[in-house]
Amino acid sequence: MANKVEIVNKKAKFEYTILDKYEAGIVLTGTEIKSIRQNKVSLSDAYCVFKDGELWAKNIHISEYANGTYNNHDPKRDRKLLLHKYQLKRLESKIKESGLTIVPLRLYLNDKGLAKLEIALVRGKKEYDKREAIKKRESERNISKYLKP
Repeated sequence: MANKVEIVNKKAKFEYTILDKYEAGIVLTGTEIKSIRQNKVSLSDAYCVFKDGELWAKNIHISEYANGTYNNHDPKRDRKLLLHKYQLKRLESKIKESGLTIVPLRLYLNDKGLAKLEIALVRGKKEYDKREAIKKRESERNISKYLKP
């Protein structure tokens, strides 16, 4: 595919400690995939929940397709994620532990043109962990600034 699409949730890496990553398929309608190809997606407040043994993504904002007619989709609707049964069972058992949740990290199109959502099992960071991450990032930025010729 000539047009590579990759939407990243930058907020997730700052807010959470990533424990495990999974690649999930996502059930979309026709106008949703057209909006994704135009990079009109926001993952900033998105999270995943289990309903009846199925994994659903909530709060993924996919803007309405500009040329869509009355068939256009709801931008904030819940979207079903497609994983293997053993992965779903493993995730559901780990979610029952305290402090763990599932958040989307990035949405991309694979080589076949299918939309894939990279999700992660995460634990929320404390305030002091976030401050440490900021200090580390700033020190790396300063070091790289002085090392460049």
